Amino acid sequence: MRKVKDIETYKSTKPTVVTIGTFDGVHIGHQKIINRLINTGKQEGLKSVILTFFPHPRMVLQKDSNIKLINTIKERHDILDDLGLDLLLIKKFTHEFSRLSAEDFVKEILVDKINAKKVIIGYDHRFGRNRNADIDDLKKYGEAYGFEVEEISAQDINDVAVSSTKIRVALHEGDIQKANAYLGYNFMLSGKVTKGRGLGKELNFPTANLDIDEDYKILPKQGSYIVCSTIEDIVVYGMMNIGMNPTVNGQAQTVEVHFFEFQKDIYGESIQIDLLHRIRDEQKFESVEALKQQLAKDRATALDYISKHHAQ
Repeated sequence: MRKVKDIETYKSTKPTVVTIGTFDGVHIGHQKIINRLINTGKQEGLKSVILTFFPHPRMVLQKDSNIKLINTIKERHDILDDLGLDLLLIKKFTHEFSRLSAEDFVKEILVDKINAKKVIIGYDHRFGRNRNADIDDLKKYGEAYGFEVEEISAQDINDVAVSSTKIRVALHEGDIQKANAYLGYNFMLSGKVTKGRGLGKELNFPTANLDIDEDYKILPKQGSYIVCSTIEDIVVYGMMNIGMNPTVNGQAQTVEVHFFEFQKDIYGESIQIDLLHRIRDEQKFESVEALKQQLAKDRATALDYISKHHAQ
């Protein structure tokens, strides 16, 4: 799949079928729309395209810098690639762009750049300056500019009772299994492996610190999780702690992973961690020895879960 970060320099020579949205999470509701888009493209000989926006419009228009996203752009790209999308177009969202009229958006973006012959969109989609245009307006523009509009009904959307907001709430509550069910895949954290203070090694649980790729990426509730990662084509399991390490007077939140039966040096490498199940909240223990005993219990809990749910 191709990804274009700067739509300003892009112009499609092939006719396309397109949908529009932020698609944060690419959850099972999104996937229903995207699969429809991809299948339509195959059946009608059109290139399947998603037009998305970054930064998230709320970050720009509402100065909501605290909003955290479920996916980084790279994660979103990889998920869409696995689904079989042909092209991901990313439009930089700015105040200037938000003031573009609905008709100018249709003509300059959908027609002149994307060469849209079909637009698949939700019944409640709004666009243009102040979001003042709706799907009926889009259908009128379609008649004027030569593209068809396929409306996704309220029932089709509401049948999948999922939203990005519900997933963020589940992650904030630490309900990783609910989040994964909504997503249709395992919630992931991506980043570079760095060295920490070496405390894990002293506890006989050596850990790798994960420096998360993007500061806008949401982190789930602090605590311990069962995780897995694919490293050099091998699936490895482990447990991860997100938190402040209060027992050893940690001063900043860290993401630390301890892999089971894995000895390779991966410092400096970029990896993806999939979260499978929550073990417990972060705790402050009376002593380092008490922490060590709890980590042994966590390991046993994790191995039991993996043997029951992820046996090779």
